[in-house]
Amino acid sequence: MPGQTVFIIAGEASGDLHASHLARKLLTLDPGLKLKGMGGDNMRRAGVDIMIDASDLAVVGLFEVLANYRTIKGVLEQLKQTITKTPPDLLILVDYQEFNQRLAAYAKSIGVKVLFYIGPQVWAWRPKRVYKMGKIVDQMAVIFPFEVDLYKDANVPVEFTGHPLVEEVIADKSPAQARELLELDELTTIGIFPGSREGEIKRILPIQLATAKKLLKQNPNLQFVLPLAESLNDEVLDPFIEEIIILRICVINGKTYDVMQACDAIITASGTATLEIALMGIPMAIVYKISWLSYFILKFMISIDRIGLVNIVASKDVVREFLQGGARPKKISKEILHILSDKNYNDTMRHELSLIRDKLGDNSGTTHVAQLAYDMLNNKKRSEINLSANER
Repeated sequence: MPGQTVFIIAGEASGDLHASHLARKLLTLDPGLKLKGMGGDNMRRAGVDIMIDASDLAVVGLFEVLANYRTIKGVLEQLKQTITKTPPDLLILVDYQEFNQRLAAYAKSIGVKVLFYIGPQVWAWRPKRVYKMGKIVDQMAVIFPFEVDLYKDANVPVEFTGHPLVEEVIADKSPAQARELLELDELTTIGIFPGSREGEIKRILPIQLATAKKLLKQNPNLQFVLPLAESLNDEVLDPFIEEIIILRICVINGKTYDVMQACDAIITASGTATLEIALMGIPMAIVYKISWLSYFILKFMISIDRIGLVNIVASKDVVREFLQGGARPKKISKEILHILSDKNYNDTMRHELSLIRDKLGDNSGTTHVAQLAYDMLNNKKRSEINLSANER
């Protein structure tokens, strides 16, 4: 049906990237689709008419969200008004959980079809949310295989479409090739990945810099590289620039996957980056820190023992996690040196990381989601949608 309109809503850097790939697949299926939404430069380049730039909305932590409540609420109300005035034929919500769940509930209440891609982590905390999702969406597209049974048990239409990172993250360079491309010296290279949000930078980067300082005392022949997420401006590093210069850390805008491949080990913030690094097969240590009050509250709400997605997918501790008060430079530097100096430990970690890809589906996850959306646009019954997905 030509001329149909699809709204795609993403609120963070990773969601913007996943949504951009989805947009391209949708336009391949139907070049006549009109794609509008909230997101960033990736979605814009993919052909989405960006109504709201999401760069100011990427915050993490309960009280960090509260601090930006007015901005977030204002954007939500703006989108509600837009959906009311010009209802899309389909609303696709990509991650960005609390915001998108509120928008889903409103859209469903006025008769707009809703596809939620990358659902809330009901397996981690607030498991009863799975029942809420059944009331506010028409279809769930989940990215972890163990999520399917949770939704099916609650009678929520669900498909495991595969994790989008499987097709996005491809190792195509040796460490030497990546270092040459990035104009780095041929030295043992440690990656510093402080996250894609300004709040993460403020909390995580000081720990990483202190760790780098300790590592250099142990081994002066190390070099450090820090990829700055495309969603961030250079100014976010201004408070740390003196230390960055002293430690001779090479800051690179974008090229995150090339940076990963240049590294012998990585100190990373928790989040999607841990899966990306795992799919590249690079040993790592995970650092996680939020405000103490947020952590105190979340500690009683989370129902799993692990924070890092790579460990959650593996169902065991493949890499070490340094959380909150345990995120100490002395401990983290000791772990990185262990990775670099103990070949058996290094090889075992690399082997365990290599198994992650098979757990996340094939390399056509975005195609599956696009087809699911296309079927919904063309009013296929859920049974037909589920059958076509299973046949794939």
